[in-house]
Amino acid sequence: MGKIMTNQTRTELEPPESLVRSGNMAEKNETDFILNYMSEVEAVAEEILTSKQHMIELDKKRQKSREAIRVLQKDKTSTKQWVCFGNMFIKMPSKETKLLLEKDFDQLDKEISETRQDLKPKLRQLRDLENKDNPKGFHLNPLTKEEMRAVEQML
Repeated sequence: MGKIMTNQTRTELEPPESLVRSGNMAEKNETDFILNYMSEVEAVAEEILTSKQHMIELDKKRQKSREAIRVLQKDKTSTKQWVCFGNMFIKMPSKETKLLLEKDFDQLDKEISETRQDLKPKLRQLRDLENKDNPKGFHLNPLTKEEMRAVEQML
């Protein structure tokens, strides 16, 4: 009265266990691949956003330095200026203060340039991960002052 199931009837009704296991493994591998891919894209995008935010903060500091240098250039009457170093205010001669601010401005400008150069490979990597073409002309660098002078002399 009980139904006896042979290997032939079982195979017709349900797939063998090896196929079920390999199907689950394929789905799991695909899911792991997608998860790894998405986390890699997210990590690169996060690095890009962090670098851009760092550039914005550096640019704000650079603009403050530029403003301070401009104020010192306009002020011809006072010979000493108050300068804030951390939590201290120090009275310094105007010329030294201006030199200090110009050095700070140059350092910030250099850091911004370095951050911008570091950002290019990260953007290239993100575009590669997204299977997009890199924009044309993105790898160009501006001419230096010496190169500009040479071009002007040629014209």
